[in-house]
Amino acid sequence: MKKDFDTSDCYTVDGKLALPYTYFAGRVGSTFITTIRDKQKIMGVKCNACDKVFVPPRQTCERCMEDIRENWVELGNIGEVINYTVVRYDDKHLPRKAPFVLAMIQLDNADTPMVHILEGVDMDNVQSGLKVKAVFAEQTTNTILDIDHFEPV
Repeated sequence: MKKDFDTSDCYTVDGKLALPYTYFAGRVGSTFITTIRDKQKIMGVKCNACDKVFVPPRQTCERCMEDIRENWVELGNIGEVINYTVVRYDDKHLPRKAPFVLAMIQLDNADTPMVHILEGVDMDNVQSGLKVKAVFAEQTTNTILDIDHFEPV
């Protein structure tokens, strides 16, 4: 490894450092995930001032900064593909083996899209406007992958 500084008067150790961690999704994110896991329902939060529904939910409205963390609304499992991409490479951090479709899906009654896996349609036939429904995982993981994927209605 090339060093850009003089280390003749200091002791250094080259190496790699692995730092395990636990990420807390917050109260809003935790409620979102556990409701998917336990009730197989997708929830959003509504800003009463702007009349906008956000999914994934957030604590504060990005438009007017109102606290919306307690304004839960059930969205249902049907939505529409707004945009998409085909993932064509494998990586240990990806949820599926390539190739697969990753789509922006706007659920009915929501004002923001969520990104998720799209299956059940040939990659060459995916298009914006496609109506899709959530398919819940048989075995839960306590992650967004408790929605296994979306598929055409």
